[in-house]
Amino acid sequence: MAAYETDVETHKAKLADIDDESGDENTERGNWSSKLDFLLSCLGYAVGLGNVWRFPYLCYRNGGGAFFIPYCIALAFLGIPIFLLELAIGQYSSSGPFTCWKYSPIFTGIGYGMFIVSALVAIYYNMIIAWAFFYLFASFTDELPWQSCGDWSTNLCYDNVKILNKTWESCNGNNRWGKVWEANVTQGICYETGMLNKKEGVRAYLDADKAKDYFPRTLPSQEYFDNYVTGSGYSSGYDDLGGVRWQLALCYLLAFICVILALSKSIKTSGKVVYFTATFPYIVLVILFIRGLMLEGMEEGIRFYITPDLNRLSDAQVWKDAAVQIFFSLSASWGGLIALASYNKFHNDLLRDTLIVTFGNCLTSVFAGFVIFSYLGYLSTYMGLPVDEVAKSGPSLTFVVYPFAVTKMPISPLWAILFFVMLITLGVDSEFVLVETVITSLMDRFPKLRKYKLFTVMTCCLLFFLLGLTLTTDGGIYMLSIMDTYSGGWSILFIAIFECISVGWVYGIFRFLDDIKLMTGNTFCWCFPFIAFKYWWMLCWCFITPLLAAIIMVFSWVDYTGMDNGAEYDVYADLMGWGMTLVTIVCIVGTAIYVICKTGGIKEAMKPNIEWGPALVRHRREAEYHTKRYASDFVVDPWGLETASPNDVHLQSNKKGVDNEGFSNIRV
Repeated sequence: MAAYETDVETHKAKLADIDDESGDENTERGNWSSKLDFLLSCLGYAVGLGNVWRFPYLCYRNGGGAFFIPYCIALAFLGIPIFLLELAIGQYSSSGPFTCWKYSPIFTGIGYGMFIVSALVAIYYNMIIAWAFFYLFASFTDELPWQSCGDWSTNLCYDNVKILNKTWESCNGNNRWGKVWEANVTQGICYETGMLNKKEGVRAYLDADKAKDYFPRTLPSQEYFDNYVTGSGYSSGYDDLGGVRWQLALCYLLAFICVILALSKSIKTSGKVVYFTATFPYIVLVILFIRGLMLEGMEEGIRFYITPDLNRLSDAQVWKDAAVQIFFSLSASWGGLIALASYNKFHNDLLRDTLIVTFGNCLTSVFAGFVIFSYLGYLSTYMGLPVDEVAKSGPSLTFVVYPFAVTKMPISPLWAILFFVMLITLGVDSEFVLVETVITSLMDRFPKLRKYKLFTVMTCCLLFFLLGLTLTTDGGIYMLSIMDTYSGGWSILFIAIFECISVGWVYGIFRFLDDIKLMTGNTFCWCFPFIAFKYWWMLCWCFITPLLAAIIMVFSWVDYTGMDNGAEYDVYADLMGWGMTLVTIVCIVGTAIYVICKTGGIKEAMKPNIEWGPALVRHRREAEYHTKRYASDFVVDPWGLETASPNDVHLQSNKKGVDNEGFSNIRV
């Protein structure tokens, strides 16, 4: 028995040293330092830039407060079930998106699809963070550069358009500037001779009420964004890229350097970074909300935001927007949730984390809406325009409306700095997880890369930076729009449907629920019985969630119009976008066909791999009892690595030799 005793003592000492250093269960992959690290990482991943502009915009476009109804329904039937499903797969298998499909190898292509989606989004998402860096650096000044029209502005910039007093001024030189222009009474403008009906020829407003319908003035912040930051004002579309804007390229590089620093060592590095990046935005949002409540006209914006138009609930577009927003705001079906959960310890309460993150994310969206619309109400009063003509979607809301609003406040650079630091922190933790998803997938697929994580992170970020350089050109914003529209659209819904099918109808819904129960125990959130919600999850994963996702996809196809508007985009833009979508779908379908051919049939391709299950032997022993009810060929130690360890074998202190049952499964 001396040999056995020596092995036991050796492993005791080895594991004791490891636990003292990191407390990791899985010493090969590593674990989060604490449960809070994981929770904040998930929250930071889910809460991103879309919470600040996309949700408020969808609310006022789709009936104000009435939008909350389909949004909450989509959260319950789509968002929460998919969120929990992905956390469960990642935590149970301790594997990333590439290797977690061993429970049914035919669905391995889903992981490759997630890999592609995360990579594409990581490329263009970091460009938005680069814009925020650009604005942050520009805010360190006494007077914000977009406060008034500069040398980058056009003749229709707000300050450049002269307003004539109709009672005593005219276009023929009888004005305070002594200029001689032609008059167009119908349009209410004065224009340069020979430039009728051309916006470049407008020199003054003779009648502002008429003129704004034909040639509306643009905010200085809009022209600053178009002409100085992105250069889109000098591009006719995605096919007119122009040269690289070096200032923007440097900001883009800086954004990737931040990612490298955060992910360079292990999951513990980014786990500590999110303590700041996930909490700081809430502090700034509260400060900005308090300041917004002090602005004139803020009540108009908030009233517009929360006033419900219940008639809009009969519009299918409203329900489609709510469902799509849930997928985007929770980052479901992108692979990041699987990657994050794969670093959890086996018995983490993932049901509790699911509820905290999903509800926290949605409440953040609602609160951000109050913040943004308080400023939109102020701007509406200042410009004399309705709120729905001031606020626009996308970059215009984030990088145009608010930056201009702060120029009308005392100490405007301070408010600008706070806002753009908030945008950066909102964006970077989402970007961390997008890149981490790619890195985790590669390291799980090629384990030797774990020894060279810094090199792997730097290589991926360099590749993403080079691929994204087109986004730093004059026409880059149009390329970004194509990527945003197609890379995370239909492919996400396609992935969600197949995830539900793989768990609910192939692997076995009751087996999957038993796997979750093994990790969480009989209760979750400290007091709720697991069985009380067991059949709810079963109903969602088997029927409601995939059916709703399929309906949304069909509605999207029915309403599809493409990006071809005859100006910035043409049919080739749509073809480029469809290429991004089809790559994901081809990966899923193509890999399924390959696995079927390799295994010799569909039935074998659907059967769990011998390695499927928890990553550690001691957890596989826990799973053995319930797993063998579904699969009699389950193997506790498929790798042949089992040795006597205090974590794997419970030795009986009062018995020796073969009488000690702790040695019954030890392989010498």
